[in-house]
Amino acid sequence: MTKLSVNINKVATLRNARGGNNPDLLKVAKDIQNFGADGITIHPRPDERHIKYSDAINLKDVVHTELNIEGNPIDKFVELVLNVKPEQVTLVPDSVDVLTSNAGWNTKKEYKYLRDVIEVFKKEDIRTSIFVDPDIESIKYAEKTNCDRIELYTELYANNYDTQKEKTIELYINCSKLANKLGMQVNAGHDLNLKNIEFFSKNMPFLDEVSIGHALISESLYIGLENVINLYINKLNK
Repeated sequence: MTKLSVNINKVATLRNARGGNNPDLLKVAKDIQNFGADGITIHPRPDERHIKYSDAINLKDVVHTELNIEGNPIDKFVELVLNVKPEQVTLVPDSVDVLTSNAGWNTKKEYKYLRDVIEVFKKEDIRTSIFVDPDIESIKYAEKTNCDRIELYTELYANNYDTQKEKTIELYINCSKLANKLGMQVNAGHDLNLKNIEFFSKNMPFLDEVSIGHALISESLYIGLENVINLYINKLNK
């Protein structure tokens, strides 16, 4: 079974557009779990343009499935994660001004830095994952960080789905096999949607979890949040 973690950043973006608390982020998180999702993902950024640091703290008592906090491990982020103690932290190499995640870690260059950061989280029994491109060398050096999981950056797959999905997914299959061989579990995320998720899931070995936000919330505008969540769950596990 591949788990579905729903990224609720876009819910926070909508709330912040008008101020106040509509939509209620905590209620949405509760509903998403009640509709069948396996977890909640948030990605607080330093400018708090969507998820606020206070949201992460408040969600601690609301998420009864699995809370995954993503972000660049600057000091403020590390302090937040250690305070909340989610089930999983996913390290992403975002620059401060980036609109959305657009690359995985250069694990060959950064593995010592990542290893030191990961050790901090491991001491608190927080599962660690690092965001990586579908590249064999990146997977090999990811193992040197002592992370528990990798999250494969799936924009390349999504961009090539209509024209070269069979060729492109081979990169992800090979990376997933190697990660499993090296003792790491496999997550995936970015630009996955109802159109491309089933082919990805059916062909990917050792796929533990996907994190989906923008597409899922956008699709929910048309057919409803509960419907969309269950469509993803069905497609992930056909």
